[in-house]
Amino acid sequence: MLDAESTIRQHINHDEDCAEASMQLMAMRVVMLGLIGERNRLGGEERLLDVDERLKADYRAVGRGPLKGARGRRVR
Repeated sequence: MLDAESTIRQHINHDEDCAEASMQLMAMRVVMLGLIGERNRLGGEERLLDVDERLKADYRAVGRGPLKGARGRRVR
């Protein structure tokens, strides 16, 4: 899909007809919506994070002690 969008941008920037690439992109989006619907029917309705939320997410390990040789902490 990203390649198709890039192709459309290139056509537009060169003042060329982008109808064929646009139709292909819309067909890809229809397929994607069908796949999302199928996933949801199978019980996968979890909310997907957008880019900003993924970058802000805290993925640090929980429940582990300090790393060996960590500054300012004593290793037991």
